[in-house]
Amino acid sequence: MRPERPQSWRSKAGSRVWLSGLIAAMEHAGRPDIRRQPVAPETLGELEAQLALPASFRLTGISTLRH
Repeated sequence: MRPERPQSWRSKAGSRVWLSGLIAAMEHAGRPDIRRQPVAPETLGELEAQLALPASFRLTGISTLRH
């Protein structure tokens, strides 16, 4: 269960919606039953590739990572 991503989060209200979605996703991911689920090797590979990039470059593409 993933929160829906708002179309535009640049407004003040949009930022709140985006932040609320982020909090909901983190709370969901932190549940013990979810944490016990295995992570697909492709996802781990994509994460490793993102983490191998310099921090300034990483910021532009990290939101496209699917978990």
